Formats: sequence, C-alpha cells, structure tokens
Amino acid sequence: MWWRWSRRAVRDLRGRKVFLTGAASGIGKALAVRAAREGAVLHLTDVRADALTRVVAEIESGGGTVAFAEVADVSDHDAVRKLGQRLTRAHGAMDVVMNVAGISVWGTVRSLEHHQWRRVVDVNLMGPIHVIEALVPPMIDSGRGGHLVNVSSAAGLIGMPWHAAYSASKFGLRGVSEVLRFDLRRHGIGVSLVCPGAVATPLTDTIEVAGVDKESRSFRRAQAVFRRHAVTPERAADAILEGLRRGRYWIYTSTDVRLAHALQRYLPFAYSAVMRLMNWGANKALPSVDDARPASAA
Repeated sequence: MWWRWSRRAVRDLRGRKVFLTGAASGIGKALAVRAAREGAVLHLTDVRADALTRVVAEIESGGGTVAFAEVADVSDHDAVRKLGQRLTRAHGAMDVVMNVAGISVWGTVRSLEHHQWRRVVDVNLMGPIHVIEALVPPMIDSGRGGHLVNVSSAAGLIGMPWHAAYSASKFGLRGVSEVLRFDLRRHGIGVSLVCPGAVATPLTDTIEVAGVDKESRSFRRAQAVFRRHAVTPERAADAILEGLRRGRYWIYTSTDVRLAHALQRYLPFAYSAVMRLMNWGANKALPSVDDARPASAA
C-alpha cells in the first residue's frame, strides 16, 4: 500500500557509486573531493576537459577512487544519453546522482537577449532533466534505491532582482524535484533540492549581467559585497552531504536563504516589502540599459 512505500536513506557514501555533473570547479569539485574522502566511487563529468583532468588527478592523488570521468555538455541531450548508456553498461546503476552543473545570466527584460534566456534554461533545467532521463531509470531497475540531488538556488525560491532568466531555470528544477520526491519514493529513491545563496565559486567572476559594464566601479563594488557574504564551496558541500545523510528534501547552504524562504511562506507581506527594497537597491547600485531612454521619434 502507498503508506508503506519508504525511502532508503543513503547514510554512508562508502562504496557507493556517485555521479556528479559540474565536477571540475566550485560546489561540484568540493562535493567530489569530499565524497571521495568518504569512500565514494566517483563518476564525474564537466564541460571543461583540462579542469576535469586536474580534479581527477587531485582526487586520485589523495587516495580517492574515480571510476569514470568524461567531458559532456549537459544541455546536449544526445551526448548525455550516450554517456548514460556507456556509464550504465560499464559500471551499472548509480547510487547517488548529483546535478550540480549550471550557468548564471542576470539582467532585466530589456537587457536580456533571447539566446541568453534559452542558454540558461538549456543548461540549468534541461541539463538536469537529461541526466535524470539517462540515469534514474537504471536506478529504479536496480531495485537498490538511492538518492537524487538537484542543485537549484535561492533564485529558485524567491524573486531576486534581475534574475528572471536564471529563476526560470531554477524554479523549473524545483518543480521537477517537487514531483520526483513523491514519484520516486516507492522505488526507495530520495530526492534533495539544494538552494544555495551566495557561494564563492568561479561563477562569480564569469557571471553575465546583461546591460551592465562589468569593469565599472559600481559593478566591482556590488561584486565585493556579494563575496563578503558568500560561503565557500567546501562549506556548501558539507551542508549538501549532511542533508543527504539525513534524507532532507530542502537543503540550504546558508542561514540567510533559509530565513528568506521562511519569510516568503509565513510572512508574505514582509517578503514583498523586502523584495521591493532589494529591487530598488539593485537598480540604484547597478544602472542598466533600462535607465537609457529611447530617442524620440522624428
């Protein structure tokens, strides 16, 4: 009966087959290194070949086990499908699948271009969906249970300024996770949704902000504020692995995101006031192309 369906929590990573996207840097790399220390058998992918090779060497030099490492763009459905087939044939079903890879593009409706909207959704939403399609059915067929970890964002919870494209992808991943947490329960597969706030990863240097001069003093000042409030990738990885061991659905990597989510749910009027204030502050700190007025028609 449905009330007897249960999830087998992954309490210990020792000997567990763990698949990670975005493994070459940031949260993905920190998770891979820490999971290896806990005895996981790693299966890694990233879009950057050289960086992935360096991470594999670092893990193996520390005594960790990397059974599989292959370059792939998660937004490429055919590439992920073929990777999944090779991986499953050679190594069997995974015990833990972690969707970490992502990109970030911010901007207003006027400044964002269509290709930016599409690329963010292709990588951040369709990428995890491609991985889920390729690797979760073998997990179900194995009958061993397991765990799926999807890394969303604070922007998948609240209406942060200039995050429309990014939030489209991260709210979408949140929706996928919300359904799968119940759909997969009868198969003994748990689901966790990770909602990081500011994390000091290389993404903070490469982030696109449409319509804003990244060399401007105002941008550099805003970037410095972000970094002061950011947690390290290692701290984020610790929070994720602790949440995995405890079988948590919601995983926060910092207290501010947990509080913002609570404010949204329990004090919606206060949440709205805070979001309006944040939006005002963002537009004051980083003037964008929205502030430019079109020339009057002749």
